[in-house]
Amino acid sequence: MSEPHLPESGEDAPAPDPEGAAAEARARRRLEGGLLQEALGALRAELSARLPSGEHGVDWMALFDSLRRRLGSTGMRSLPAEVDEFGLDRAALERARPWLDALLDRWWRVEVSGADALPRGQPCLFVANHSGLLPWDGLVICHALGRERLAPEAPRFLVEDWLLGLPFAQPFLTRLGGVRACRENAERLLRTRRSVVAFPEGAKGATKVFRQRYRVQRFGRGGVVRTAIATRVPLVPVAVVGAEEAHPVLFKVESAARAIGLPFVPVTPTFPWLGPLGLVPLPSKWWIGFGEPVRTDELVPEAEQDELLVSRLNEQLRAAVQERLDEGLRARPSVWG
Repeated sequence: MSEPHLPESGEDAPAPDPEGAAAEARARRRLEGGLLQEALGALRAELSARLPSGEHGVDWMALFDSLRRRLGSTGMRSLPAEVDEFGLDRAALERARPWLDALLDRWWRVEVSGADALPRGQPCLFVANHSGLLPWDGLVICHALGRERLAPEAPRFLVEDWLLGLPFAQPFLTRLGGVRACRENAERLLRTRRSVVAFPEGAKGATKVFRQRYRVQRFGRGGVVRTAIATRVPLVPVAVVGAEEAHPVLFKVESAARAIGLPFVPVTPTFPWLGPLGLVPLPSKWWIGFGEPVRTDELVPEAEQDELLVSRLNEQLRAAVQERLDEGLRARPSVWG
């Protein structure tokens, strides 16, 4: 799915009161919305002070406002009403199926291992390693699960807040199954029999540079474990080999990126040198390995408040993902397959 990773704020609190957690989430969204409006206002003021506007020249302020509105609504014009409560558009997903199949079968030549051990007929919380600024890994895992009918409903992947805040990203990601990463959303999906793909490394995984590839980072404070215990679904470790080479990050530019709301701007062998073409992922060979599921239905609901148990399961999951990663790396003949 962000931690899709589930945010650390959600991980700290045991969230014994669902209404209190929902109120906290709403308050946080209002605060984030306020900060965004404040930042846009500051940017508008900065442009107004630096750029000329008037009757005889370009009205830069009107142009800025127009572009901002158009970018914010990109991809939304044809948004139908027949979408679910999380924004998934089944018609759009069906239209995207041919190019998703092409990505899996021809571009990345994805191999899947360990699917035979997956629980059938029930939702699962998949826990995967993460890499790259764009959530290709979440999209590929969900598509592989869906087309092989390994999940009872269309699975969803969790996406970091900052990525959904980008003008182009939110309409496309939500229509294809991306969901804002928070414990409230993950629990609602799992309770309605929809599997979830989460990335507990969060931003630490997405911002790794190439020399740190395939080193699984710390799994937050156990948000995925608490979510699985609360909803009594199995936890399934997932290793993705190949995604690190699809957009190999040589180094990061952070100071300029913060001005546009990104944690960093990646510098890859093709970006920004080739402009928009540099965003096209490289055709590395992918391997997805599912690990042994970890059952949680035998635990009592109060177990999510047992810090020792949560910590132990959290580390068990991280170790299982790293083990499967090492196995996949040893088995592949080369980066390109």
